Amino acid sequence: MSNKRWFTTGSGRIEIEMTTEQAASVSHSGPCDDDVMALSKVPEIKEQIDSIDTELLKNELSEYGAWDKTELSDHEQNIQRLLWVAGCDIDEQEYID
Repeated sequence: MSNKRWFTTGSGRIEIEMTTEQAASVSHSGPCDDDVMALSKVPEIKEQIDSIDTELLKNELSEYGAWDKTELSDHEQNIQRLLWVAGCDIDEQEYID
């Protein structure tokens, strides 16, 4: 039984794989910024996020309507946003192994 799960953006053009424990680490009440930053430094995660195109990520995140153009101009913050969204999505799903 694997505890790794995939997150895919709405267009299917960005995918992130992480463990359920990693997802839970960034999906909790209260500020998650430090936890998301720590997750972004995990080698298996870093390898995945380092190849994400800046414009593609900006376009994907704009679909959420949660950030304005100025906020979305910061790629490093967008990576953090993506990991947070991905972790929350994975953590909220019910999986049958």
